[in-house]
Amino acid sequence: MEQLQCKDLSLGYEGRAVLSGVNFSVSAGDYLCIVGENGSGKSTLMKTILGLMKPLGGTIRWGEGMRENEIGYLPQQTAVQKDFPATVWEIVLSGCQSRTGRRPFYSKAEKELARKNMERMGITAFARRCYRQLSGGQQQRVLLARALCATQKLLLLDEPVSGLDPKVTAEMYDLIQGLNREDVTIIMISHDISAALHFASHILHVGHDIFFGTVEAYQSSPMAKRFLDTEGGENA
Repeated sequence: MEQLQCKDLSLGYEGRAVLSGVNFSVSAGDYLCIVGENGSGKSTLMKTILGLMKPLGGTIRWGEGMRENEIGYLPQQTAVQKDFPATVWEIVLSGCQSRTGRRPFYSKAEKELARKNMERMGITAFARRCYRQLSGGQQQRVLLARALCATQKLLLLDEPVSGLDPKVTAEMYDLIQGLNREDVTIIMISHDISAALHFASHILHVGHDIFFGTVEAYQSSPMAKRFLDTEGGENA
């Protein structure tokens, strides 16, 4: 089942396009990695998909049964966000806000969902701890649990392993892969082309030229060869 389709999409700021002619679709259970050079428009594309920015042209169409408020989002963290003075429980539970409508409180079911997602991410023991006291890897698990409270269908992840050490990076990739195996669709911006080729089912390469297709098709494409030959494709 197709969950998202972007057709002839142009995006940018103040009427100036940074990326044009973007065409791709995402079906339930896909694992799409978005790759490309620095400044190629990856984060701008994700913000446009999320409705945080309006496209300059083209269309974004959600599949049957999909709505924008059913998307889980894990953004890149700023230094201020890493120092946020709330408890782990408060942050994870806030992921249920899109479910509350006009209710000024969280329901029993929403609180149970938050507890379940904390268990999935292995952070139950941190429930009453202050978020800013956690390590970078623990904070990412908290934010992933929060994103899962917003959706059971589709997660958008903006460089979720940025700044993490190799061990924690591997653990985070394993968590994301596990969610994908549970039929959660993944759209992830990645600066790590090796991980993208290992974990993803599809690649969207953006920049001056655009590629969308399976990992296998991307690996045999001239675009992949050029990208891999420039610093191993690590710049994104």
